[in-house]
Amino acid sequence: VKAKVCVVVVSGLSVTEGLLLFGTDSLYMCEGFTLSPAGDVCCRKHHPTGVRDAFVSSMLTKDISSSSPSCKRWPYQDIRDVRFMRFLLEENALEIFMQNGYSTFLVFFNKDHVSAFKRLCSVVPALIGRGVAEVITNARKTPVMEKTTQVKWQRGDISNFEYLMHLNTLAGRTYSDLMQYPVFPWVLADYKSETLDLTKPATFRDLSKPMGAQTEKRRDMFIQRFNEVENGEGDLAVRCHYCTHYSSAIIVSSFLVRMEPFSHTFLTLQGGYDIAERMFHSVKKDWDSASRDNMSDVRELIPEFYYLPDFLVNTNHFKLGCMQDGTTLGDVVLPPWAKGDPREFIRVHREALESEYVSSHLHLWIDLIFGHCQQGPAAVESLNTFHPYFYAQRGKGTRGQDALRDPLIKSTIQGYVNNFGQVPKQLFNKPHPPRAGSKKEGSAPAQPTPFFFRLDKLKPSIQPFKELLRGPVGQVVCLDKEVLVVEKNRLLIPPLWNVYFSWGFPDNSCSFGHYTTEKTFAVCESMCDWGKMLCAACPNQATIVTAGISSVVCVWDVSISKDKLTHMKLRQALYGHTDAVTCLAVSEVHGVIASGSRDLTCILWDLEELNYITQLPGHKASITALAINDLTGEIASCAGPVLYLWSMKGQLLTWLDTSCGSDVTSCSSDGDILSVCFTQRHEWDPQNVIVTGCADGIVRIWRTEYTRTSPDPPQQPTSPGQDQSAMTTDGMSGPSQSWERHLVLCRPLNRSEAVSRRRYKNNPAVTALAMSRTHATLLVGDGWGRVFTWTCE
Repeated sequence: VKAKVCVVVVSGLSVTEGLLLFGTDSLYMCEGFTLSPAGDVCCRKHHPTGVRDAFVSSMLTKDISSSSPSCKRWPYQDIRDVRFMRFLLEENALEIFMQNGYSTFLVFFNKDHVSAFKRLCSVVPALIGRGVAEVITNARKTPVMEKTTQVKWQRGDISNFEYLMHLNTLAGRTYSDLMQYPVFPWVLADYKSETLDLTKPATFRDLSKPMGAQTEKRRDMFIQRFNEVENGEGDLAVRCHYCTHYSSAIIVSSFLVRMEPFSHTFLTLQGGYDIAERMFHSVKKDWDSASRDNMSDVRELIPEFYYLPDFLVNTNHFKLGCMQDGTTLGDVVLPPWAKGDPREFIRVHREALESEYVSSHLHLWIDLIFGHCQQGPAAVESLNTFHPYFYAQRGKGTRGQDALRDPLIKSTIQGYVNNFGQVPKQLFNKPHPPRAGSKKEGSAPAQPTPFFFRLDKLKPSIQPFKELLRGPVGQVVCLDKEVLVVEKNRLLIPPLWNVYFSWGFPDNSCSFGHYTTEKTFAVCESMCDWGKMLCAACPNQATIVTAGISSVVCVWDVSISKDKLTHMKLRQALYGHTDAVTCLAVSEVHGVIASGSRDLTCILWDLEELNYITQLPGHKASITALAINDLTGEIASCAGPVLYLWSMKGQLLTWLDTSCGSDVTSCSSDGDILSVCFTQRHEWDPQNVIVTGCADGIVRIWRTEYTRTSPDPPQQPTSPGQDQSAMTTDGMSGPSQSWERHLVLCRPLNRSEAVSRRRYKNNPAVTALAMSRTHATLLVGDGWGRVFTWTCE
């Protein structure tokens, strides 16, 4: 151990004392420990706290005996980024971000966060060279914003969602601290229509004004409040438009009250569930409250409104109370345009966030929250001033900077911030530039049309795009400038894709070789004990997942350096299936492994923790293909000719027996689905499709649509993650739905028929599918080792 630092770990409402230890190769976070005056490491169960700040000490988790001390190890090479943060308006914290997406929020004392940051910059490869410059920048406390990401947003290279998340991170907003949770805008004003018209300005909220000024009547009332304080004899320091804030711990936990741990957080903050009428139960009613009806409500939204449907559904069946009219609170009431489906609400809401109108006006909202209209005369003019305690620079009472030295005043301010939230760091002191408008014709090279935009114009290549000599196509990988193809029982390893992993040998061994030369450079016999291998997946260069007739899913640590296999060690064997595992899919983005088996089930495993998540039951045949949508998290599983669509929680969204379509003459095994993939252009794009490749040589393209349900819907397979009491049109629990999501065949693609206008019965099976980076080309690999392309004319 090179250094020891006392810290406080913040995670939601949990505030725990701990030690940060700097080792030779790794960083250690030891919760439940402290340092004695002599510098010895002591367990908190047997030693008094080392936290000297009275207010922070009062926030520490009280029941030490119920939580055992824990220690986490983070190799320096796994740390992706470190940011200076504030806690209770003071510059005293760091947030450490890991490569796997996890982060930890640490509060320091006596300016130890500066020395800790410098030390991290000297040992973490990703931070080398950043130390001094960022310490100086942070000490200045002036608006800082690197231009690179801003320019990318202006050009349209990144989405509005990505840019807002970036600004939130720079401004010190974090998922770890509910007082500083990321802030997102309300973007819509229409929660009544059956269909949203995203071309009409009236559909949208006025992004140039804060929530307190969305109506003229409300605006005038807040101006009157501001002027009354200004003209009175009271303390000028509390002159402001709003005494509440647009983001606080209670606002965040009330939005997410249907999910743990936020339900527990809400109960802790409120002492129980609130009056039913005041609970978050309707998107429209909350918009009306925050924009028009309630003078003490100026809430903005949280990021989950644009990506997480789970928080809108009461899957835990919490008893949230009854309204005065007798209605029991359950799922959140959604606007009509969501068709009673939380997933459709999220998709349409995200589509609105990325719309042309929001893109051209979002810079005005950024000015209010992160920019020059956040403070000073511009804030007064924009009707955007809050109580002085909400601001880091202005949270000083009436006696200037000396006020914070008074323990009583400081405790009052900290208590205020703890309850009501705080304004983000100011990032801009000048108006934020707008996003560039739509590119005019001729100003830039036209983007090719995605193949699924004009399915009627799709045509196949006459000759194979590529052809293999040794058996069926196993994988097709599309890079920016080339397409890589390998046969069955081979797998290319990302991110360079220049090395392949191969299996299927008589002795059950595996090998590694070069893609270009096809020369094997390593043979590994580690897998021989696990029997015949049937499938593999590779989420990254250090991990390979294998499975086969043993029914066990094996996760291997792999290290390849300079054309040598340094090691291949079993990290974890995952037991759950009772028959051979026939297919695998892995999503590093969502941290999930999906395995399909001859036992008629699919199992989802946590890629990080390597344990069981849930099962996808109800299949009628052996699983033949799997795919995970990295954008939406949806999972497609195929059992014979039947296509199933699931959520990441294991909820069955829809299913269809594809053999009953008009283009299939019989229900034979020729219609079995052997490969499946999603188009992933934009998660909010309603034109996205699912592509299946079948044993009859036909590619079929499917789209999900909504139709009104019949009084007696057909029986469907059910899953543990599916709520048996479906939602009604108002979003409450009920016996039936008014809308149903189902799969619709857009077009079958038969290459032989398209080329010769004749249908052949002996078409080779479709064994692999892929799409170009621009989605302009669909690539189809078959059982004869050929790859054909489909593009729009």
